[in-house]
Amino acid sequence: MATIKFYKSEEQVPLEMHKVRVVQKLFLPPIEERVKKINEAGNNTFLLQNKDVYMDMLTDSGVNAMSDNQVAAMFQADDSYAGSETCNRLIKVIKEVFGTEYFLPAHQGRACENILAEAFVKPGDVVPMNFHFTTTKSHITRKGGSVVELVRKCGLEPQNNEPFKGNFDIPALEKVIAEVGAEHIPFVRIEAGTNLIGGQPLSLENMLQVAEICKKNGILSLLDASLLQDNLYFIKTREEACKNMTIREITRTLCDKMDLIYFSSRKLGFARGGGIISNNEKLILKMKEFIPLYEGFLTYGGMEVRSMEAMAVGLLETMDEEIISQGPMFIEHLVKELDSYGVPMILPAGGLGAHINAMEFLKDIPQSEYPAGALAAALYIAGGIRGMERGSLSEQRNPDGSEHYSDMELVRLACPRRVFTLSQIKYCADRVKWLYDNRHLIGGLRWEEEPSVLRFFFGQLRPIGNWQEKLADKFREDFGDSL
Repeated sequence: MATIKFYKSEEQVPLEMHKVRVVQKLFLPPIEERVKKINEAGNNTFLLQNKDVYMDMLTDSGVNAMSDNQVAAMFQADDSYAGSETCNRLIKVIKEVFGTEYFLPAHQGRACENILAEAFVKPGDVVPMNFHFTTTKSHITRKGGSVVELVRKCGLEPQNNEPFKGNFDIPALEKVIAEVGAEHIPFVRIEAGTNLIGGQPLSLENMLQVAEICKKNGILSLLDASLLQDNLYFIKTREEACKNMTIREITRTLCDKMDLIYFSSRKLGFARGGGIISNNEKLILKMKEFIPLYEGFLTYGGMEVRSMEAMAVGLLETMDEEIISQGPMFIEHLVKELDSYGVPMILPAGGLGAHINAMEFLKDIPQSEYPAGALAAALYIAGGIRGMERGSLSEQRNPDGSEHYSDMELVRLACPRRVFTLSQIKYCADRVKWLYDNRHLIGGLRWEEEPSVLRFFFGQLRPIGNWQEKLADKFREDFGDSL
């Protein structure tokens, strides 16, 4: 991506450095259908059918557009069960990009988390991390461990413009190690960048400090690299000491200091699948037996081989500055436009997507009525746009059954790579602006069907009162017959 300035205009506009060659038809249901569909889905955007969605901004996981080179590579896939040349090609690329000797394939990131938990976490263990991710926490607690979050205070401040809000609080990490004891800490997990607090990145300096503390205390350093491509872009553009480094140099400098790295290529590499990588053979051997047990044979690990070929090309494309910049630049454009209108956004713009601060957007809705979930449902009604709740619905209840309220109530508008046009981004901004002007019409939600684990995936809720009908009436008043 590049940023251009139009003639006789002060606006800076992201410029796509690719052309679209394959398209998919989209549909925008009328307002009456949107109200009906969101209620059929239990006001859970995960349960909406894609055919009923105009802009799918739920996630950037597994929905990024592949390049022509990725698609072409899929035709050379070797689908042998064992000894596949596809696996050999992927291992070669992983070594080139990350500098690691060993690779254990898995079908996606949460599968890697399962393997890591099985191999290293035991009851009573504590896993420090800058911030948790839903599946990561679930795998650790399932094995009897617990999670402690050590993100710096600014990471939870919605409009603090610190460039690396995902950074570890280093003194807090050292304190936890001293109090818990290194023998009860299987690893320190670094999530670069942080999913649940707005895709906020970590600096290279901070991650290297964490790795050094781990080494000094005999604790494993674990990098979750699923969101690394955005984080690399932010390091390159925001960290003064790294501005003259290439993306490849930053990657190797970081990865050389990590004991273990895992990733989902549904995010990193524009493909599908994932894996665990390391230069430590003993650690790999400790996990190796779990791959055929839970995933598949060691040369495919639950991945379809064509996806492995696409991953190999995608990881190389991730090292291209013009390619990995599109997501962050589109997100920044959307965030700036909404922020200038007064919509409460997480600042500065991070990775993954634009994040709306639902707690500020809907000040009158208490967390017990799930403002982020309500806002996500309202946005679908307003524009056929599917975002994702990243707030209390995404948490799990406390052991005593009480609600565990999130530090932040966010609605994420993900920007899958090479998928949307700038006109679609502007359409999204327009519908969010309209919703903000009519936010007084939005009400809360209550549980109707609540699963005990990962409830945000398939739980169902109902609106409190008839606010959705009132919102639809206002939409018809303002837009008439327009969709």
